[in-house]
Amino acid sequence: MSFPISLESPLRFPGRLPAAADVVVLGGGIIGVMTALYLARAGQKVVLCEKGRIAGEQSSRNWGWIRQQGRDKDELPIVVESLRLWQGFAQVFGDALGFRQTGVMYLANSDAALEAYEAFLPHAQAHGVDTRMLARCEIEARLGTSARWKGAMFTPSDARAEPWTAVPLLAGLAAEAGAVLVEHCAVRALDVQAGAVVGVITEQGRVRANRVLVAGGAWSRLFLAAHGIALPQLSVLASVAQTDPMPEVFAGGATDSHFAFRRRVDGGYTLAPGAEHDFFTGPDAFRSFGAYLPVLKQDFRSTHFRAMAPRGYPDAWGTPRRWGDGPSPFEAMRILNPAPNMASLGRVQDRFAAAFPTLGRPRIRLAWAGMIDTMPDVVPVVDHAPIAGLTIATGMSGHGFGIGPGMGRVLADLMMGRATGHDLTRFRLSRFADGTARKVGPALA
Repeated sequence: MSFPISLESPLRFPGRLPAAADVVVLGGGIIGVMTALYLARAGQKVVLCEKGRIAGEQSSRNWGWIRQQGRDKDELPIVVESLRLWQGFAQVFGDALGFRQTGVMYLANSDAALEAYEAFLPHAQAHGVDTRMLARCEIEARLGTSARWKGAMFTPSDARAEPWTAVPLLAGLAAEAGAVLVEHCAVRALDVQAGAVVGVITEQGRVRANRVLVAGGAWSRLFLAAHGIALPQLSVLASVAQTDPMPEVFAGGATDSHFAFRRRVDGGYTLAPGAEHDFFTGPDAFRSFGAYLPVLKQDFRSTHFRAMAPRGYPDAWGTPRRWGDGPSPFEAMRILNPAPNMASLGRVQDRFAAAFPTLGRPRIRLAWAGMIDTMPDVVPVVDHAPIAGLTIATGMSGHGFGIGPGMGRVLADLMMGRATGHDLTRFRLSRFADGTARKVGPALA
């Protein structure tokens, strides 16, 4: 599987669109793929429609971390389950996933960061997660460099995998289980009668179904708004790079407030800004400005504001907000492929070189960017919608790759009316309208 995944990439899942299904999944990222897998394993007739290519957007463009450490306390039980599921998938696929339990390290540049990391320890202990704090000398021993940091939080059981190979492989597993995956097939609209979903209208025709999952990532708000559902979701641009092969300084993933790195199976590193990202302004951004004030205050200095989203993007000024059942914005822009911020990545190269002077400045082999769907409180919406038969799973806020398997299992049970095994109260859609006090979760990572 080559990267970036693009419209030039061969169709791997051209499945024939059925006339009817038990469930239609909108979106071929890891959340949609995992939900389709567990629905199919439960005997449901499920069809997944992806407007472009499976994992063509953020599900293949992320850092490749499978992280329990530092999670919001309400997400933590699901990601603990996800790690167990990743372990099972690694037994099925062997080394093809790139799955390694090599640990994740959060390096503290300040006393405030160190205190925040220490505050996570009781949550980790409550869920049996092996997180612990590292002193300067322990950091030096593990990284082989003079410690520039106050201390660190480290979780040895956290893992990594290679996103652009892992997610298509998992999609193949869903197809083997009986799910019908149809790439290059945009869902234009819901088919709603008497206030309930009775199917979807796609560019290839109608599919009858009384249950639909919207897992459209950065596109979810645009799709739902066309059906009168208000979702205060926005997207941020995250830049990432792959280096040439380099000596290993740490086998896992690590980050401080300035840069992040993860060892890759090809012998290089995945590099990214630690907390730095770009934000395009658009009509939705202006509408939701007030809702995002708490997180903006937290991340203002690390956010680069851009005047306008590129043409065709979900929050671009010229993107249609209404299209009926005719040609939609999802066909006009099948894969979001934003240009990376090379200035940000250049600073990452400099900071990596400063942290590991014996290695020198890493050479970038490939750079890319993705649009991360996020919410005002940095935790997702996982809930039934006001339209009967409709379920929403979006706003994973940069956590989707690691939590994907567990969230897919949860969603499958939620849609079948079964007990999910987890408290989803924090993730309800109504929290943005019912006066609930806003509690901002951990920042994007």
